[in-house]
Amino acid sequence: MIVSTALVNGFQHAVSEKVFSFWGHIHIIRYEPNANPLTEETPIRANDTLLQAITSLPQVSRVNEFTIKSAILKTKQDFSQVIFKGVGPDYHWQDFLPYLIKGKILHLPDSGYSDRIIISSYIAKRLKLDVGDRVIIYFIKQSGNPLMARRLTVCGIYKTGIGEYDRIYILGDLRLIARINGWPPGEIGGYEVFLRDYHQMDTLRNYIFYNLLPQAYTAMTIHQIYPNIFDWLNLQKTNGTIVIIIMSIVAIINMITTILILILERTNMIGILKSLGMSNWKIQQIFINQASYIVFFGVVAGNIFGLGLALLQKKTGFFKLPEKTYYIPVAPIDIHWGEIIAIDAGALLICFIVLMIPSLLVKSISPVKAIRFK
Repeated sequence: MIVSTALVNGFQHAVSEKVFSFWGHIHIIRYEPNANPLTEETPIRANDTLLQAITSLPQVSRVNEFTIKSAILKTKQDFSQVIFKGVGPDYHWQDFLPYLIKGKILHLPDSGYSDRIIISSYIAKRLKLDVGDRVIIYFIKQSGNPLMARRLTVCGIYKTGIGEYDRIYILGDLRLIARINGWPPGEIGGYEVFLRDYHQMDTLRNYIFYNLLPQAYTAMTIHQIYPNIFDWLNLQKTNGTIVIIIMSIVAIINMITTILILILERTNMIGILKSLGMSNWKIQQIFINQASYIVFFGVVAGNIFGLGLALLQKKTGFFKLPEKTYYIPVAPIDIHWGEIIAIDAGALLICFIVLMIPSLLVKSISPVKAIRFK
């Protein structure tokens, strides 16, 4: 049970952090009916008043400007359709650094725009690109307008392990997208809001949407944008719950069997104690105490083994996973001590209650027959 809960918590934390690090927790964009939230946006005007109101909320850690645009990345040998995510000078790169496997982050100039981009290891492998290589990117214009081309330099390569990102997203300067789109200064695709505690995401989204945003804007949580990933995480939690229930049933059956064996092996003793005048309840207490002793040391041994195995995995990562399937290369561990205490207390309480059932067998034992029992 301890290992199961630690693994499920680890999966949820590790995968969620990857998603949040790349996209934040809440997106603020212009409302477009029937539009995919991660396709090219209708721009919004950078609003210092709105930005100040959001960043002043105690639940918010930071807010970044961003924009996205469909493009085609082309080399002499091949090409790949990509989505260019433009970031501004205020972008917080600390969360992105763990996924940067080669090269360096973008350094955006004070004026103009940067001609550097960061691509994924998947795109780099497919197009045979490396840090320092020059590449032509064609930006797809709307309404049948001709493609616009720019020659950019690869300055970094990242890998998140999440196929939805690695297969398609590249990072560059937001001001390049603004210039390609012909936006006037101060227009952006939207804001991505990062929270201190992701559990407050839905509550804060509703507050921002109903109290702070102009009528033409909308706010969406990353759960709404990537429901498939979070549905998969919830399925893992459901699987963990099922495993715990099965383990509980096995433990209950084992304890019932154990106390039955104890009673049957001591039938002769029960008859003697009854003939000496000991009540059924006092005899039941003998077997309940003996079984509780076994349960207690079983729980202690289970904690030592379960926590030891979980901590060993956390320190060494010896148990590997296929990253394409699980988004992470090793089985993650996240120990919540409150859950461990709840498991221990629940196991002791359930086993103690269950022990009362087979102990009732003591009442049906006849002293005369029991003394003659061999």
